[in-house]
Amino acid sequence: MNAGKESENCAELVAIYEISKILNSSLDLGKTLREVLGVLSAWLHMRRGMVSLVQESGELHAAGAYGLTVEEIRRGRYQAGEGVVGRILTSGAPIVIPDIAKEPRFLNRTRSRNLGGDGTIAFIGVPIKVGRDTLGVLSVDRERRPGLPPARFERDVQVLKMVANLIGQTVRLHRSVLAEHARLMQESHRLQKALRDTGERRSLQEVVGQSREMQQVFAEVHQAAPGRSIVLLRGESGTGKEVIAQAMHNLSPRAAGPFVRVNCAALSETLLESELFGHEKGAFTGATQERKGRFELAHNGTLFMDEIGEISPSFQTKLLRVLQEREFERVGGSRSIRVDVRLIFATNRNLEEAVSRGLFREDLYYRINVVTIFLPPLRERREDIPLLAKHFLDKFNKDNQRQLRFLPEALRILMECGWPGNVRELQNCIERGATMARGESIGGEDLPCKQGKCLSMALHEHGTTRTITLTPLPAAGPLSEGRPPQSERAQLIAAMEQCGWVQAKAARLLKLTPRQIAYALRKHNIPIKRF
Repeated sequence: MNAGKESENCAELVAIYEISKILNSSLDLGKTLREVLGVLSAWLHMRRGMVSLVQESGELHAAGAYGLTVEEIRRGRYQAGEGVVGRILTSGAPIVIPDIAKEPRFLNRTRSRNLGGDGTIAFIGVPIKVGRDTLGVLSVDRERRPGLPPARFERDVQVLKMVANLIGQTVRLHRSVLAEHARLMQESHRLQKALRDTGERRSLQEVVGQSREMQQVFAEVHQAAPGRSIVLLRGESGTGKEVIAQAMHNLSPRAAGPFVRVNCAALSETLLESELFGHEKGAFTGATQERKGRFELAHNGTLFMDEIGEISPSFQTKLLRVLQEREFERVGGSRSIRVDVRLIFATNRNLEEAVSRGLFREDLYYRINVVTIFLPPLRERREDIPLLAKHFLDKFNKDNQRQLRFLPEALRILMECGWPGNVRELQNCIERGATMARGESIGGEDLPCKQGKCLSMALHEHGTTRTITLTPLPAAGPLSEGRPPQSERAQLIAAMEQCGWVQAKAARLLKLTPRQIAYALRKHNIPIKRF
């Protein structure tokens, strides 16, 4: 007797353990519930199990079943209070029916039981609860053949209550995930609708992209645009930082105000100071009249300072003072001027490295790193290349009264290019190809790279590649231990393998820039592995 009891207890523990593993293994609720009911059948000999969950209408629908056909499952629907299953829902208490053939309230709605057979079919149902809320009903059948002792239903009820508790937690998690997914989808639809809106479409007309990376950028732009915080746009040259800055201004409450640009790398320190802060008459030779600077011109609007990483250390000090005190003096003046300006900075430099080398002030780095948006290089969002190419070609056609179109071969070539110059290089390539196209379509032979006139290729062959020197791989690591000196091609492949074929990581390993490693990979004709 004790051995039988121990065996029964062991089966119950194993069943509960297996069920807990199943419920933690997947968010496919229907599949998970079927597997749970299958464990109850295999280990505890409970037949025709069903999990019914409350729907928004208040009805109970079968969400998972075992031992029933598809048609039988479809019929398993109950109103609250209807039949035995409906009563379990409204009462929130278990119900046991030793012989369903003798219970008039048992509806046999699924018509899955043979009530005229030799054996006795018992029904056991327990509510699925989370806290005070009843989410549904877990029900199973017990079949007893003639001559066997009566079943002990108290133990079954206790086991099923434990299983129902586990199911309830899983259902709540599943519904939370669905609700969060619905919220994210609603937010995505809201952003897409906003992008389709006339005003916002105009503000982002130059920003093209449907890739996941660019959708993230768009979401961040919409989130940051209404505020007053400083924004830092980071990304390689040609990724469209100025276009994004213009879009942020257009989407902000300052859209009616001025959008003023200044390229910090294009001006010497003296000229940059005069350009930004203005000067008084007679401040220096040639200053024949008072002149407002870009800060004043951007009052109640946005000032976009591109290539902020190129300003000199001494000018960094002056800029930091303006950012801290929110006021400045014109060159040659003594009167403090206060303006209301939203600042957007941009850089393609590694500011962290510049700070570590003492080339960029750490306090200025923290001051401008309030809201940072990273713009991905074109090679990391290749699905946007056809959209961008069409956008630039449509613009060319409009400006030149042409009706050009791309042939498939041309698009294939554009998709395969590394685009070290990013979107700006693609735009120039399209314009050159469209200008030189003789017919009404642009084929592969019309693209500059097929005519030996690709600018990035020219840089690659006559400048950049000559400065690339691959340093040996670090001594530590499985790829370098006991290895003889490697050729440049072999070293590139080894670095890429070690870094999982992520170019940016391999570039850091070899102390190269991402652009240099892209050139080197193309030079040695090394195909990129995709995972």
